[in-house]
Amino acid sequence: MRLATYNVENLFRRPAAMNQATWAQGNPALADLRKLNQWVNLPTYSNSVKSQILATMGKYPGLLTRGDSKFLRLREIRDKLVRRRAAGPQIEVNGRDEWVGWFELVEEDLDDQAILNTGRILGLVNADVQCVMEVENRTALRRFNEQVLTDVGVSPFDHAMLIDGNDERGIDVGLLHRAPFTLQSMLSHAEDEDAAGEIFSRDCAEYSLRTPAGNTLLLLVNHFKSKLPPPAASNAKRLRQATRVREIYDQRIAEGVQFIGILGDFNDTPDSAPLQPLLEPASGLTDIMQHPAFTGDGRPGTFANGAASSKIDYLLLSPALAARVTAGGIERRGVWGGVNGTLFPHLPEMTRSVEAASDHAALWVELNV
Repeated sequence: MRLATYNVENLFRRPAAMNQATWAQGNPALADLRKLNQWVNLPTYSNSVKSQILATMGKYPGLLTRGDSKFLRLREIRDKLVRRRAAGPQIEVNGRDEWVGWFELVEEDLDDQAILNTGRILGLVNADVQCVMEVENRTALRRFNEQVLTDVGVSPFDHAMLIDGNDERGIDVGLLHRAPFTLQSMLSHAEDEDAAGEIFSRDCAEYSLRTPAGNTLLLLVNHFKSKLPPPAASNAKRLRQATRVREIYDQRIAEGVQFIGILGDFNDTPDSAPLQPLLEPASGLTDIMQHPAFTGDGRPGTFANGAASSKIDYLLLSPALAARVTAGGIERRGVWGGVNGTLFPHLPEMTRSVEAASDHAALWVELNV
């Protein structure tokens, strides 16, 4: 069988702040979104909080006049957060219980060719079991599977599953798989908490599959916290996530599950402290890119241009599963390499960077299970 992981960076629509040429263009809006929603969820709005809300909204033309900005939108369901007065916009509500609403990201359609190219990459990977990150929702995943894959000449998967996670931006983790592999169970860890609170930015979804040989294959599908500043906070969050995934893994091993894969976008490099609970030798896990049967393309990274500092996608295998590997590889042809797309080969249908299937390469492994 072939198992694969791929961050598709959304299938049809993506928040505009996450769809810019560089992260630096959209990151400030993501940070402001978090601050705005933290402020409006306070039980009481002090004058200082009101001033901060108005000042931050003022950075996005349209928000103070009840319109959309390029990146952010204010949803007001009951009563109004902001009222226009002769002296200027004012916040007249004094706390969370006086109105219903929130701030959210403005979404935009992905380039049509990019959508098709994502389907082409899934066809080239040709997995029996395909894990995906950054998918809008299960409806989008099913439509992509049934319509887009067919449109580019790829046979649709027999099943498409996704459990909504914690991220409000529509970047969930999901699973596509073909018969005769059958889904035995699925379990969400979106509500797992530790002393610091909620652990997972998205989820650590557990999918248990029955293979044609009668074996159980357990997949822990993840998308860890990004490196958005402040770095100390994001590092701490990823460490908590890796620690909890290790706990789940150890528990499943103790329960007698042998064939376990931990895979997805971990948003950090192999030498990083936050990922050591999973990557330290004591875990017993093997990264497919370090397996003797893996055939690479000369680039150690999985994101963007494939530099070592961009190795952030993983396919980790339990000892019993690593022993069943017959081959492994990376599919990078959906990435626009370099400024002009000439750094490495890409799909012939990709003529502009906006048509790239994703900034991530896909990882795959052949397993005899």
